[in-house]
Amino acid sequence: MAEVKGNENLMGAAAYLLGFITGIIFLIIEKQSKFVRFHAMQSTILFGGIFVANIVLGFIPILGWLVGLLLSFAAFILWIVLMWKAFQGEMYKVPKVGDMAMQQLEKMK
Repeated sequence: MAEVKGNENLMGAAAYLLGFITGIIFLIIEKQSKFVRFHAMQSTILFGGIFVANIVLGFIPILGWLVGLLLSFAAFILWIVLMWKAFQGEMYKVPKVGDMAMQQLEKMK
């Protein structure tokens, strides 16, 4: 049983590895683990949103670029924290995004 739990933790952390890309991949391939699916959905929503925000901010000269740079730095810190929390087996919810992820997973049942 410990191997399965450790594997889930690793898969949960891996859902954040390439941001929304691995989030989508894990949503497609993992059908059993609520833990892995939660982290995959949270990764998809969070890093997908950050990706879109950075594209939009890129069109705004100077101020948009600076905000985009700060957002990217914050996203990098969050990425590390979320991978660590998932690897430790914690179902950590980012405020608002975690609730959105849970709601989307309920709709997908």
